[in-house]
Amino acid sequence: MASDKQVRFIIVGGGIAGVTCAEQIASQFPSDEVYLLTASPLVKTVTNFKQVSKTLEEFDIEEQPSRVLEEKYPNLKVVQSAVKLLRAKEHLLQAENGQTFHYKKVCLCSGGRPKLLIQDKPHVLGIRDTDSAQEFQKRLSKAKRIVVIGNGGIALELVYEVEGCEVIWAIKDKAIGNTFFDAGAAQFLIPSLEAEKKDRSLPCKRSRYTTDKTGGHSGASGELGSALGPDWHEGIELKGAEQSSSGVHIEYECEVDEIFTQQEFLQSKLRTKKSELGMWPAYVQLTNGKVYGCDFVVSATGVVPNTDPFLHGNNFELAADHGLRVDDHMRTSERDVYAAGDVCTTGWEPSALWQQMRLWTQARQMGWYAARCMAADVLEEPIELDFCFELFSHITKFFNYKASTSVVLLGKFNAQGLGQDHELLVRCTKGHEYVKVVLTGGRMVGAVLIGETDLEETFENLILNQMDLSRYGEELLNPNIDIEDYFD
Repeated sequence: MASDKQVRFIIVGGGIAGVTCAEQIASQFPSDEVYLLTASPLVKTVTNFKQVSKTLEEFDIEEQPSRVLEEKYPNLKVVQSAVKLLRAKEHLLQAENGQTFHYKKVCLCSGGRPKLLIQDKPHVLGIRDTDSAQEFQKRLSKAKRIVVIGNGGIALELVYEVEGCEVIWAIKDKAIGNTFFDAGAAQFLIPSLEAEKKDRSLPCKRSRYTTDKTGGHSGASGELGSALGPDWHEGIELKGAEQSSSGVHIEYECEVDEIFTQQEFLQSKLRTKKSELGMWPAYVQLTNGKVYGCDFVVSATGVVPNTDPFLHGNNFELAADHGLRVDDHMRTSERDVYAAGDVCTTGWEPSALWQQMRLWTQARQMGWYAARCMAADVLEEPIELDFCFELFSHITKFFNYKASTSVVLLGKFNAQGLGQDHELLVRCTKGHEYVKVVLTGGRMVGAVLIGETDLEETFENLILNQMDLSRYGEELLNPNIDIEDYFD
């Protein structure tokens, strides 16, 4: 293996953003060797891509050995190694395996790392990649009670999937899933959380996440693998030590005050509660004053951009959330260094109907667009901001709700940034559908659709067209009016 290589393009990160970027560049420049650097033995690829509407897209995610990519693109070389250092001014990137790359363009797609509540606590586990999910499964198999902290996508699915173990779920918000929907949608979905789990023999929309036995184990070296997707729990039995399911208890509007090991608990003022709480490996004190003993704590409080490998010796402009700030061509403040996915933060003035959220759909879109921007720069061609940044759109699922049914989020679906200047229209049929639209000045700016509503394309057009809907009032959601035909 040569230690020094002159390359035109190198992409860092084996997640969806990095792989999408590498594939796009490799197909556009078939005579150039393109390098993809990844810390994990497996890479994530997009399959079964389907454009549902102008901006909505659905796809499956498959975690595959890197050779699958190399077979598909003969000019794409995958190197399993983390980044040791980046010298942006010298256009030099050094890998942990000793290889040095002198590049023309580099795209950083290193994702995010778990935002752990408390570092270096033996009973606190963050779930982010394949290895941490498997560690969670191992610990859960011996557990009778766990405390889950967080209210994002991973927390939402985790509390639903766990069986044979009591779950204490502490969230800082007034309702579950605050990142994705309002209290009304939360109430609509809660019966699914409390219902008996159905047989999960249906095929999973996205592939299962398993570590290739022939590959390295990212957790051993402390390197992060790429992020888990919305079906991260598929193929992993999330079963605790109890025979029967012990249910989920939710503590609203609170955060963690302190986490104690058993020894720390016995030395604290709380030791007087020992007989009441029982003996547990860990104890969690919440800001509402309640204390719970548990086997371990799951920190699912989101991620922070994984920028650390690139900052030393460089002059990157960082956003408030510590992401690499990128312009509307996905360029960072360092020349010829691009970024995409969770590691970056958009620095341009966004469309009034779009916001950045660290989700699979945006990782794919950013990786694809970053590749096009790199190519346009090399070929000295102009490029416009892609239409995917015009309207926020996302399709997902929660609590296995009606396996064939999606949750669709459009625009300012939670009235983000609108203050008091908006009104909401809601239509809810218990156990069947939940429809919410957000209006400002009589124009639709966001929507949440749960159930088989068939309204996503109509609402997408109404949001994009900004038609004045004032005269329709509440009739807009009248179930007896076929709104799709009305606005066709």
